[in-house]
Amino acid sequence: MQRPNLLFLMCDQLRSDVTDPEHPCQTPNIDRLSRRGIRFTRAYTPNAVCSPARASLMTGLLPHNHGVTVVTHNVDDDQSCLRTEKPHWAQRLRQQGYRTGYFGKWHIERSNDLEKFGWDVNGSYESPRIKAIIDRQVKQGPYALAKYNTEPPGYNPDSLLYGVTEADASERMFRVAVDSGMDFIREQAAAAGPWCCFVSLTEPHDPFVCSRQSYAAYDADGIQLPESVDDPLDNRPNIYKLAQRVWKHLTPQERRQAAACYYASVTDIDAEFGRILQLLEEQGQLDSTVIVLTSDHGELLGSHGLYCKNFHAGEEVYNIPLIMAGPGIKTGEVSSARVGSHDLCPTLLEFLDCDTIDVPDSASFAHLLQNPHGTETFQQGFAEFFGGRMNLTQRVVWDGSWKLVFNGFDYSELYDLDSDPSEMHNRIHDPSCDETVKQMFKLMWKNVRDTGDHSLFGAEYPILRIAPYGPRILDE
Repeated sequence: MQRPNLLFLMCDQLRSDVTDPEHPCQTPNIDRLSRRGIRFTRAYTPNAVCSPARASLMTGLLPHNHGVTVVTHNVDDDQSCLRTEKPHWAQRLRQQGYRTGYFGKWHIERSNDLEKFGWDVNGSYESPRIKAIIDRQVKQGPYALAKYNTEPPGYNPDSLLYGVTEADASERMFRVAVDSGMDFIREQAAAAGPWCCFVSLTEPHDPFVCSRQSYAAYDADGIQLPESVDDPLDNRPNIYKLAQRVWKHLTPQERRQAAACYYASVTDIDAEFGRILQLLEEQGQLDSTVIVLTSDHGELLGSHGLYCKNFHAGEEVYNIPLIMAGPGIKTGEVSSARVGSHDLCPTLLEFLDCDTIDVPDSASFAHLLQNPHGTETFQQGFAEFFGGRMNLTQRVVWDGSWKLVFNGFDYSELYDLDSDPSEMHNRIHDPSCDETVKQMFKLMWKNVRDTGDHSLFGAEYPILRIAPYGPRILDE
């Protein structure tokens, strides 16, 4: 029996909550996909920025092991380099006879030589063929509505925060990736053997640019702002407050417009994904194709008075959408398993009956695709952050409803996500949580040790002892 095809739909900076049925964001095609499969409500990213998260997805490794700890641009050529001796899951698929094609945003490593990482067809935005299409086809505006990041003084005043574009969908960047992916699927329809098509979009990454039609589908005046929009960030790291200053001047109406543009951008994406799903259906391949939809990380979108990602460890950034559907996968299910996007590497390989990539950093959750509620072993999670252009150390640990953020630059954070889902009350200094703090740090040090994070595990030099409990707590 032939292995199923694999269609991977990837967004950049897509929040998890927009896939919730009760969310105001309009995503009819994503909703349809969700009904065909399983939606993982507590999926998370192992890193809060693009390149490290994407490299982890491909290798199953945490950033300290694959070497890409920050985005590959804005650092020197000898920094944030992917360790190429580590296999990628696409290489395993190709070894088993899959024809593989990658289209759209890559941003994983700096060579842009996708063929050596398992992709037969390089349709990335950086490839010469696709670059030529972008130069000929893509337009950036004009904008019917636009808001720019103008604060603080001395920075680029032409930095767009959100905008409503007059450009047609055929003139926008996502159409280049989607059309290229659809061409690949058509080519494979008549060929023997399974295929893997990866379509990776830059949207809805800031600036939040949407079509006039999709923007008109939302009542910007009626959009509800997040509970934490006016968070004073007391008892939280001061760097969060510094970042908050960029958007202090925004009016409530401008914040609503930003949200409307973001949601409308997601609606634009949903329409493009719908075109791919319709093509699969027309060609009779929908029922023989495993489909994965996810994102590299989320977006703050006004939560805690912040936008984008980087200097805040909120669930809005770390909680990512994850929907999986296709042959052998339960339909119409919702799972609370805390699975990481790096766990997709061993999961896909096991589920597609390919040679796995066995590393301590990640674990297959293939069994959950048939039993989505058997989540006993997926209650914990671990993520790491090394800064974005500005180096710092941060580790995030989840255990049930508890979340620890170890900040190597300020006081740490502890939240009970059940009672405080907006993360407004840092309980790291709450005496009633002393034992919880100890156990959460024990989990952190165990993951650091087991995955070979030598730099952090060796941080016993006296002035580096800033955690309330050190790694020797594992000896107790």
